[in-house]
Amino acid sequence: MPKIKAWINAARLRTLPLSLSGIVVGTALGSLYGQFHWEIFIFALLTTIAFQVTSNFANDYGDGVKGTDNENRVGPKRALQSGQLSRRELKNGIIFSIIVCVILVISLLYFSFGTKNLLFSIIFGVLGILSIWAAIKYTIGSSAYGYKGLGDLFVFLFFGLLGVMGSMFLYTKALHTMAVFPAVAIGLLSTGVLNLNNLRDYESDKLSNKNTLIVKMGVENGKKYHVLLILFSFLSMLIFTFVHFQNWKNSIHFLAFVPIFIHLYKMWNQKNTILLDPELKKLALSTFLLAILFYFSFNNFS
Repeated sequence: MPKIKAWINAARLRTLPLSLSGIVVGTALGSLYGQFHWEIFIFALLTTIAFQVTSNFANDYGDGVKGTDNENRVGPKRALQSGQLSRRELKNGIIFSIIVCVILVISLLYFSFGTKNLLFSIIFGVLGILSIWAAIKYTIGSSAYGYKGLGDLFVFLFFGLLGVMGSMFLYTKALHTMAVFPAVAIGLLSTGVLNLNNLRDYESDKLSNKNTLIVKMGVENGKKYHVLLILFSFLSMLIFTFVHFQNWKNSIHFLAFVPIFIHLYKMWNQKNTILLDPELKKLALSTFLLAILFYFSFNNFS
């Protein structure tokens, strides 16, 4: 039982709703543009969960080995840091999760493209490999991009643009220009969650030479940056909704921005960044709520 609890802790289940938001919005867009398949939806969800768990295992390992997860860390204790899992156990867990990712990617590509669209399968196969690479290299290795202030960019690309537009393409086999706006919105909100994490860990990251964007720009600029992330995500959703608007039901997803803007007010007025940890969960769950409501805004309810 202690080991099971340790692996659950390392998997960081609270991060999963945020990672699934892009798939839900991509599925909503696929349905809006006339295509939906349960097999694709299920395997897209499973693949994304596998990517996220792999990333979480790798982050636990990378930060633990580098000594970033130490007594100065503010957030929850990690599996390697607390000794619940050894380096060898966690490394084996990463390898196993990578294998699961590969199996799920192959399955997803089969249900999406079959054997006829070989070019699409190759392109998305490469994107799958890049997703695994990004999950691993955030904290592992001497060139870990999370230690160079590039985490925000990768989260925006993989959680937003690739997550939303990639999953939409699996259904439609086509790209739609307007889909970039909800993709940008989810990408910016996901980046906001990472930014909150980095705001919270500012002091400990600085001491550990983990040069996140917040460490580079400072807390005050980091808060201004956070405000811009939220506002531009709202603007992106507003543009998409305006173009596709038919009646009031097409706007119910904006209800999710109520807790998001409340969060923004609390973030701005919180002087002690260490106390921002509860806001991580609020923003992540609000983003997931936005994704769910977005689906109902534009499918079978308009």
